[in-house]
Amino acid sequence: MLNIATMGTSKITHAFIEATEALDEAKVVAVFSRKENTARSLANKYGIKTIYTDLTVLLADPNIHCVYIATPNVLHFEHVMACLREGKHVICEKPIFLTSQEWDLAYAEADRRGLYLFEAMRHLHTPNFTRLKESLKEVGDVSSVYLHRIRYSSKYDAFLQGQISNVFSKEAGGGALRDLGVYPLSLSLAIFGVPRSTSYHPVLLDNQVDGSGVMVLNYNGFNCVIMVSKIATSYNNGEIHGQKGTITVDNPAPIKKIKLHSGGKMKDVGIEESLPNMSYQIKNFIHIMNERDHELYHYYREISKQVTRIIEQY
Repeated sequence: MLNIATMGTSKITHAFIEATEALDEAKVVAVFSRKENTARSLANKYGIKTIYTDLTVLLADPNIHCVYIATPNVLHFEHVMACLREGKHVICEKPIFLTSQEWDLAYAEADRRGLYLFEAMRHLHTPNFTRLKESLKEVGDVSSVYLHRIRYSSKYDAFLQGQISNVFSKEAGGGALRDLGVYPLSLSLAIFGVPRSTSYHPVLLDNQVDGSGVMVLNYNGFNCVIMVSKIATSYNNGEIHGQKGTITVDNPAPIKKIKLHSGGKMKDVGIEESLPNMSYQIKNFIHIMNERDHELYHYYREISKQVTRIIEQY
């Protein structure tokens, strides 16, 4: 049983706790928040007995094996390093870090201590991701790719009134590319590998953070165009075009609907997954830790590294 403590109390932390509830091999045993009432509210909702408001005390608890970090992006490096130094494995929400230097330092620390550090890219661990990847052979040589993450932020109206939240703050590691672009970018890297070159064309808001933008990944023989936005909503599918057909996918995360179009016919490829979307990454992380599956671990961490490297350029 992997005993996990959570840091952060936003909606994503609620989803993470619910994902562990669907599993036998992991359990959230403690929650952390700087505010006691916030920690207590989250703990009470899920019947968790232990709360912490002092990170030092949490990290001294020998009953905690792993810490899930969903704090503001700009605090990820500080919190990850604190957990690693006290011997805790770490699952950190995307984007894991703001710079390649932070990435290198944190993974060096994890390796030095024999610990695991994971970036929570939930969409790359699901059965439907596997189905999407396996479907590529049906369309032949890829000629073009279009992916997107375009969702009107619940905090954008407040931004327009002068209230700048972390997701719209460049200093806090916000913006469309960092907050949303991680999903389609990591999906492309996981399927097609590292591109030959990249470019990003942002639409900047008044405070110089990107509200939306277009990224182009240049591969050998095709381009992948990624559109991201926190100031609009798209109802389109993503598409992978090949010489023999086209694959459509509803979202980079979570992937729910995949269709293969070929020879004038359409076939549903996606399945209805049996577990909460976030449960699959937790199962995969536990497998890597228990089986010491270094090949799979390095596959995921290399994607994390390349995503960080690409995004920090912009």
